[in-house]
Amino acid sequence: MTKILKTKKICVVTGSRAEYGLLKNLIFLIKKKKLFRLQLVVTGSHLSKKHGLTINNIVKDKLKIKKKINLKLTKDDTLSIARSMSYGLSKFVKLFESSKPDILILLGDRYEIFTAGTAATLCRLPIGHIHGGEITKSSIDEVFRHSITKMSHLHFTATNEYKKRVIQMGERPESVFTVGGLGVDNIKTTKLYSKLDLEKKLKIKFLKKIILVTYHPETLKKTSVTNLHNLFNALNQIEEKTVIFTMPNSDIDSISVFNMIKKFVSKRKNYYLFKSLGQKKYYSCCKYADFMIGNSSSGLLEMPTFKKFSINIGERQLGRLKAKSVIDCNYSTSNIIKAMSFSFNPINKKKIKNVSNPYGSGGASKKIINILKRKNFNNLIVKDFFNIKFR
Repeated sequence: MTKILKTKKICVVTGSRAEYGLLKNLIFLIKKKKLFRLQLVVTGSHLSKKHGLTINNIVKDKLKIKKKINLKLTKDDTLSIARSMSYGLSKFVKLFESSKPDILILLGDRYEIFTAGTAATLCRLPIGHIHGGEITKSSIDEVFRHSITKMSHLHFTATNEYKKRVIQMGERPESVFTVGGLGVDNIKTTKLYSKLDLEKKLKIKFLKKIILVTYHPETLKKTSVTNLHNLFNALNQIEEKTVIFTMPNSDIDSISVFNMIKKFVSKRKNYYLFKSLGQKKYYSCCKYADFMIGNSSSGLLEMPTFKKFSINIGERQLGRLKAKSVIDCNYSTSNIIKAMSFSFNPINKKKIKNVSNPYGSGGASKKIINILKRKNFNNLIVKDFFNIKFR
């Protein structure tokens, strides 16, 4: 007699272009499996005109959206973000109580995701958390990330070091799985543009040197403006270059940072700012850039797979594991120039052609799928605290 398996309703929440880029391959695998029924919820900066209405990327991918939750964020100050979180909390609770998913899948550490996690906790809904256990010392995301870990019942970490940290927070070892980084999966499965086609898609002409800049506010420090000016001054010293800026995250002070970049770019030739490149164009930029510079996690999680340098400025990513191709640098203009000169050097480029990415070589999405297939979600909600014995 054939055993009929109950369909598992899996809700995935995405709140930003970067996080959707990481989740995309996993979302398609969930959609593909007959055992699963996908409930895709879109929120955060996906629904913001200022951030390029990146929900359009999801629509282009022909994914059915279960619900759009607009957090109604109009400003980037602390009170406005707090109000949007409060508004979103009630909307997520209402959604979860009506759609009744069997598990909620969350990635990362942003306030939109924290809000969804809080709602799930109130609704006694199990959570599977991806990319927990990581450290980012000068970012408020650090607090949200560890809080989501404590709300969660299954943990999909990128490295064994992060797995140990999740266990250190009291999560049972049998609920924590090292799967690798999702970004590596997407790089491996995305067919990238040729350099010529990328120029046509972006409507720009690449000069001899190509620099990709991804800069976000350091949310625990009020130094973003001064630091950004130092980066601008350093970039101005490089000749024969094309500079591509991506849109900063929707964080405290993000609008100020965006306006500074927009003003800087508008006064210079061969400088470009894109609100949303989309995954294929973004990864193609990574491939053809001489290096990435800024303070984005992408420089640590994804750029090493392209065997390219990433110059990690400041403390936003302080604490994360780094490949040998990552160059840590403070905000001194002279030090930024030194790091860029080092990264342009052909001899130094040759030295990292065999660099390994600490976040794995791919396969994370399939590993998560296999774990979700075999897990019984009904007995996850009540969990014991795992005590570590100290000597």
